[in-house]
Amino acid sequence: MIHKPEQSPVSVLMASIGGYGYYYLKTLLEEFPEGKIKLAGVVDPYPEQSPLYETVKQLRAPIYPTIEDFYNAEKCADLVVLSTPIYLHASQTCHALRNNTQVLCEKPAAATVQQIDEMIRVRDRTDNWVMIGYQWSYSKVIQRLKQDIRQGKFGKPIRFKFLGLWPKDDAYYRRNNWAGRIKEDSSMWVLDSPVNNALAHYLHNFFYLLGEKVDHSVAPVSVTAEVYRAHPIENYDTAALRVFTENGVEILFYVSHSTLMRIDPVFQMEFEDAVISYFQTPPQIIACDKKGRRINYGSPDEEHQFLKLFRAVEKINQNVPIVCGLEASRSQTVCMNGVQELFPEIPVFPASMVYRFEAEDRYWTKGLDMGLIDCYQENLLPAEKKYSWAVPSQTVDLTDYHFFPRKREPGHMP
Repeated sequence: MIHKPEQSPVSVLMASIGGYGYYYLKTLLEEFPEGKIKLAGVVDPYPEQSPLYETVKQLRAPIYPTIEDFYNAEKCADLVVLSTPIYLHASQTCHALRNNTQVLCEKPAAATVQQIDEMIRVRDRTDNWVMIGYQWSYSKVIQRLKQDIRQGKFGKPIRFKFLGLWPKDDAYYRRNNWAGRIKEDSSMWVLDSPVNNALAHYLHNFFYLLGEKVDHSVAPVSVTAEVYRAHPIENYDTAALRVFTENGVEILFYVSHSTLMRIDPVFQMEFEDAVISYFQTPPQIIACDKKGRRINYGSPDEEHQFLKLFRAVEKINQNVPIVCGLEASRSQTVCMNGVQELFPEIPVFPASMVYRFEAEDRYWTKGLDMGLIDCYQENLLPAEKKYSWAVPSQTVDLTDYHFFPRKREPGHMP
């Protein structure tokens, strides 16, 4: 790959300018110095629904319904920003790479692990690059913490745990045709869930912090899971996971979109010689060792949410390292695929537990918030707490996991 002269504007193709893509484009147009970037075009089947549609027209940027149409028109771009549906990430990334366009793809990297592996192969064959938009990974806070963990500052890691309860209303699941879906209408995998979308950042973050290299994550070797749903959707809206990594760390992960209370993310990371906690009052990551010494790392959210976009544009001109690429993102997808592997049918909360909150246009599950809080505090899964509504946990081996679903893997014997 040849780097572009710094004085030349970086040409950027925006794939999707609605939803989260709106904020990418807004950042691109409003926060980069004049002459730094050029909008090469927009790929969006419904561009007129974006608040920035008229701005794009005024800039005379070409608009195409698909990424294939953009390249078939003999257009080119230095960088494409993909904030498209999950099921399009892999195909659009590979198509861009084959046309010598570098890629910033929003999280998650893809719906399945085999898609990520194909993205890696195409990237390597074309000698191009891919960044994945897990924004915390780009922050100085997380990079400093990762370095301290890698250097053994806190001793051996033992157990990491996370709790995030983000109730979602009907509009969240109606915002597109794939939210809460297992497959979209043409049967491509979506696997949309709190583990693979709204709260995926935090599962990735645990794997990422434990990675032995700056641009790598530790691999999960097993996951024990329980998943449930209260909303009338295909996939689950609640999950409780126990993951073990290749270096023996236990990860506990509790998330839901169907609780009464909202609890913003909190986590605790236990090491031999210290405990690292993330609080919300105020948001900050604090390490405290056994001698009472404290390190306040601050909050990753204090930095620009779209630092990933600035880094991608910078990468076009300079040989700067990629801190969060496909390899770093793969562990979250492997873990998520393993969870889906366990539940071909999603357990539904008992009807007697599910209520309608009409004022907020959403469903909620009685007792779920306090139940998951207790699980978090006691390091247990709901079935281990013997809740009446809990179904038995199931476990899947993730060693050498490279195809979802495993039972359909080429050459696999049933």
